[in-house]
Amino acid sequence: MVTEKIKYNAADLKAELNWFRKILDVRSRLNGREKSEYRDVYHVEPPPLDGSRSTFAQFIRKRGFGFEERFLLILALVPHIKPELLDLFLAINKNTKQVYTEFGGRKAKHHSGFIPTGETAVFILAGKDLKRRFSVLKAFDTSHPFARESILWLDDVEKGEPLLSGALKVSREVLELFTTGEYRKPGFSAEFPAKLLETKMEWGDLVLPDVVLKQLKQIETWILKRDKLMQEWGMEKYLSPGFKALFHGQPGTGKTLTATLLGKKTGRDVYRIDLSQTVSKYIGETEKNLAGIFDRAENREWILFFDEADALFGTRTATKDAHDRYANQQVSYLLQRIEDHNGLVILASNFKNNIDEAFLRRFQLMIHFPVPGKEERFRLWREGFGKSAKLGKDIDLKKIAREYEMPGGTIMNVIQHALLNVLERDESIVKLADIMEGIKREYGKNRRTI
Repeated sequence: MVTEKIKYNAADLKAELNWFRKILDVRSRLNGREKSEYRDVYHVEPPPLDGSRSTFAQFIRKRGFGFEERFLLILALVPHIKPELLDLFLAINKNTKQVYTEFGGRKAKHHSGFIPTGETAVFILAGKDLKRRFSVLKAFDTSHPFARESILWLDDVEKGEPLLSGALKVSREVLELFTTGEYRKPGFSAEFPAKLLETKMEWGDLVLPDVVLKQLKQIETWILKRDKLMQEWGMEKYLSPGFKALFHGQPGTGKTLTATLLGKKTGRDVYRIDLSQTVSKYIGETEKNLAGIFDRAENREWILFFDEADALFGTRTATKDAHDRYANQQVSYLLQRIEDHNGLVILASNFKNNIDEAFLRRFQLMIHFPVPGKEERFRLWREGFGKSAKLGKDIDLKKIAREYEMPGGTIMNVIQHALLNVLERDESIVKLADIMEGIKREYGKNRRTI
């Protein structure tokens, strides 16, 4: 299947590159006042994509992209798939002994070829026509699908430099979609400080009170029925584009697992961002770290799960110095990105009271994850040992569940400890002493005694 996607994309992109090559030839001839079969680059018809099965064609058709959008996309793609097509822009002006300024372009750190800029794009499309030049600039407006979906943009420039001197960039996801036919899931890195959450467990494995499951059902409904709510029912002008939920409760009560299973149940990827590690003391670093996540998450239907939310959303103090002002600036930045994000954002906190009240009002839903009751604890004990290990006859899980109050994560730690003891003995029967030893160890972590 992947091979077929590559074949279809290669065929369509080959035709698109030939179209691009023809446009370059026409612009070159018109610029040099040479004879050309076309009086305008816009007269060079792009290849038809009707009926094409490539992901490239589907992408173009879905968004209704026309001549300019298709040209800008192929121009941004050329350095990645056919860089030699841009070699003509490396020509030296015989009079000034420099490259032609109207060509724009930049040199990369390692890439030896020509990197097109906004100036390159408007030169090829508009030539010396100022009116058309200004019209092309609309493609870089924040309201354009290029910006809204983080498809294509101009790189940042130094203060005072022309906007169009920014390099033309295409998103990594779009590049992968147009070549391999699939979006590649990003891995954790300095540029993308978020980790994909996965589990082999299923929704039915969750052990939560009915009231919590009912609240989670509302989130599931929003994920699956969002388009109907916003578009068919016309609520997009009244409601914020995304959904924000707070999961709060003691560690080990299932907040992370629930977010992971919510994604698995609805077919969405869940990315965990640990705010305690993402927040930086250096000015601009926190915004940079978070911007990369939000930019890539836009219109991807990802669920963003911000863990350790207290690290950034703790109760804000009065501004006394530059550090306080910057801390508040970080909060304001993330708040704005969350407000503007069109997907589901879940923040997790161990203590709801640690979160600033002004921020709490922004959540559509706040869900408390309690320490499980004795019935839930019994189910966790009963199901946690799996099918291979056997329990000793003196083990009464109902009694253990009744007498030892602990969250699900702690129970699983005890079970793992007990099973490792069994494996160490090269046996298959769990002894009561194995379980009690694990409970004692877990209690000791919080300075509690049995």
